[in-house]
Amino acid sequence: MVRIGFNRDLRALQDELLVLGSMVEKAIQRALDGLRRRDLEVSRRVVADDALVNQERFQIEERCTQLIATQQPTARDLRTLISVLHIAVELERMGDYAAGIGRISLMMGDEPPLKPLIDIPRMAEKASDMLRQSLDALVNRDVVKATRVCNDDDEVDSLCEQVNNELLLLMIQDPRNIQRATYLVWVAHDLERIADRATNIAERVIFLVTGKMTEINVSTY
Repeated sequence: MVRIGFNRDLRALQDELLVLGSMVEKAIQRALDGLRRRDLEVSRRVVADDALVNQERFQIEERCTQLIATQQPTARDLRTLISVLHIAVELERMGDYAAGIGRISLMMGDEPPLKPLIDIPRMAEKASDMLRQSLDALVNRDVVKATRVCNDDDEVDSLCEQVNNELLLLMIQDPRNIQRATYLVWVAHDLERIADRATNIAERVIFLVTGKMTEINVSTY
């Protein structure tokens, strides 16, 4: 009976982690939506709701700590709890980056972006997909899918480099573009870091399944 209860607690903990992941994914989508449409109210809401993401992370950590203290798990169960702890931190940091994009949008105010947003939304879409796939790999204990998430990070890095090169050229052409270009550089950086965090989650899934912690795709960005 004790074991059945513990397994139920582990499943509930994973469900909470998926709720946190959903909150973060919505924050990323809304942050980009506020940026693109210059909807400052949406951007403010993204920033404000980051506190809810933080709260959910802390609740997950508390439950993990309680289970470790009361159940004294070993082997695979302990790896599960350790992985959940790390993944919750990664998700919370993703939420911070989404809130960061919201703050950048607020700093821009009513001013439109320096250039049409083409590659930045692509980065956001890919990073969000990596987040979804990494959590799906967690649910299904799918090492192949987790490895694919790690490899997908190259696409986001490439898009980020392309955005930065274009913005640097605009700065060189006209120094008056520097401030507006810098805002978009910051956005691209936040999205690149979101993708990195999704990669970290995927690596944790591989650790959970195999017991080995390795870096599948080391970013040079």
